Amino acid sequence: MSLPFLRALRRDRFFQLLMIIGIGLSLCVPFAPRRWLAAIDWHTIITLSGLMLLTKGVELSGYFDVLGRRMTRRFATERRLAMFMVLAAAVLSTFLTNDVALFIVVPLTITLKKLCAIPVNRLIIFEALAVNAGSLLTPIGNPQNILLWGRSGLSFTAFTWQMLPLAVAMMLTLLVLCWFCFPAKALQYHTGTRSPDWQPRLVWSCLGLYIVFLSALELKQELWGLAIVAAGFLILARRVVLSVDWTLLLVFMAMFIDVHLLTQLPALQAISGHIGTLSGPGLWLTAIGLSQFISNVPTTILLLNYVPPTLLLAWAVNIGGFGLLPGSLANLIALRMANDRRIWWRFHLYSLPMLVWAALVGYGLLLLR
Repeated sequence: MSLPFLRALRRDRFFQLLMIIGIGLSLCVPFAPRRWLAAIDWHTIITLSGLMLLTKGVELSGYFDVLGRRMTRRFATERRLAMFMVLAAAVLSTFLTNDVALFIVVPLTITLKKLCAIPVNRLIIFEALAVNAGSLLTPIGNPQNILLWGRSGLSFTAFTWQMLPLAVAMMLTLLVLCWFCFPAKALQYHTGTRSPDWQPRLVWSCLGLYIVFLSALELKQELWGLAIVAAGFLILARRVVLSVDWTLLLVFMAMFIDVHLLTQLPALQAISGHIGTLSGPGLWLTAIGLSQFISNVPTTILLLNYVPPTLLLAWAVNIGGFGLLPGSLANLIALRMANDRRIWWRFHLYSLPMLVWAALVGYGLLLLR
């Protein structure tokens, strides 16, 4: 294990917190380490690995510099640029999933910081909120929707239609917030920025590997897809493999194990038996509240054992992606890529009010249906 990797783990306070929580939980439930590996969603880990490699490849190719320079010429003000990035994140998340959308827009946003003076942390926070809002629209926008869609028996269009009111309400809210949080001042360009020196060959190679990887995912051969992507970068540009933030994968593994241990707590198991008897408001608050601590995807899996895939459940677990950091794994991905400790607490200044607003508006819309 390399020294840079160990140094990254020592600096990773969130990973250390997850380890402490895991140790504490393991003392309260039957000690069964063999089950811990089974608790990890390896499909997610492998998918994240491939996406991280592909995104880092495009980033190191210099193409984000080219794209960022074109964007800053097109959008003259900070507000216009911010609203475009938020909309782009939301639209991409509807069909590419929220995680993939972030792997595209966040590195591009970080590149924009080199070209002009923009509040990068604030913009990344809004992009994280945008993918949570945009991805709830379609059955393939996020993992919880995929689960709910499969259980519901609805068509693609029928599922999208039932999610449309909430998606529209959340996106309008975000755009209004964006309007007030990003001023209409002209973008201030940094002096002395050189014309981007990029590598077209590496960009086209990333595109080809991306198509291969997506095809492998579709064929349920994700491990072979990852092997091809990794081998391709080892041949074309070994620095891509060395530059990826591999500690993110350990964070996700620790989260999966912690959630598994949490669900084994006798107190939680006793409560779970009463979920099927909850009223509408009770299930609404339970799904949103539980998502804050074990994330909305495990919450969906847990609740589907006791209640049908209703519209109320679909809206509640998607709203649960706002609020605290663990509410959605997309939050963690966005903030980790920002690589700034200050963003972790600033995120909650926007996400917690968004959670309260989304819960109130969402339930109001349900009553109107």
